[in-house]
Amino acid sequence: MSQIKISQFFEDKRQKLGLIWLAGQDGGEKYLDDEDIAKSTQGVIGHLNFIHPNWIQVLGDTEVNYLNGLAPASLEQHMQRLAGSRLWCFIITGGAAMPASIETLANSAAIPLFCSPLSSLEVIWLLRPYLGRVLAPSTNRHGVLLDVLGLGVMITGDSGVGKSELALELVSRGHGLVADDVVELYRIAPETLEGCCPPMLRDFLEVRGLGMLNIRTIFGETAVRRKKNMKLIVHLQKPSSADLSSLERLPINDVSESILDVNVRKVIIPVAAGRNLAVLVEAAVRNYVLQLRGIDSAQEFLTRHQDEMENGKLE
Repeated sequence: MSQIKISQFFEDKRQKLGLIWLAGQDGGEKYLDDEDIAKSTQGVIGHLNFIHPNWIQVLGDTEVNYLNGLAPASLEQHMQRLAGSRLWCFIITGGAAMPASIETLANSAAIPLFCSPLSSLEVIWLLRPYLGRVLAPSTNRHGVLLDVLGLGVMITGDSGVGKSELALELVSRGHGLVADDVVELYRIAPETLEGCCPPMLRDFLEVRGLGMLNIRTIFGETAVRRKKNMKLIVHLQKPSSADLSSLERLPINDVSESILDVNVRKVIIPVAAGRNLAVLVEAAVRNYVLQLRGIDSAQEFLTRHQDEMENGKLE
């Protein structure tokens, strides 16, 4: 479960948005999490809305003038509706005057009330990606995440199969390291997984016999990445002789793995003496990029083979 506390939200965006905490200080310990959002019909952030209240209500001059023009009975009804909507906080934007009704509601219901000098549209625009990131469903996977030819590739496999050694060779060939051993994955969009490294392990790669290597120090700033959208999984498999002979040489059906309900293309590479795994990973990435563009080498070969058979050139 991903969640954030209102006090942490305030500190994270205090400088960027110029936030000032005006009222509702008793609500600083309230949490907002992805499970609450998934169970409700409320939007995460938006302009003041009484019909479908957002978790974060943003008020500019237009909304403030509307509230100030309401009859007392209608205003009270709207305030009661907001009080029962599990509001997380108010943000008054653009230097608009704070309505007394909103201040009273914030203090009585422990709903934090902030103000920002930025316009309401700019506040919403800046907060949406931030909230989408901190509230994104997440999981951890064992492997190495790299930027290979601009594509996020996670190398997986059993312990000792050679994941870190392969990662080191790929980095030496000009590719970038994102995370080693523990990969944090966040579903930041319906079909997008973003991978990053836990702060403690950032920039480090463990290689048996060498220990911990600081990739940034050894190879420079361009050899590491803070985060990368994961698009491909390369699984290293150390098969026995019998398993190796039974592997499909011309796989017809694509293999994928579901992570956080996102299907990610998966390539299985057998590990054997003499195989240049770095070249194979680069080839797998190039082939996948071609498939994304509608060029499928395996299907093209099978079509050519079928045409030859139909023309009677193959017996």
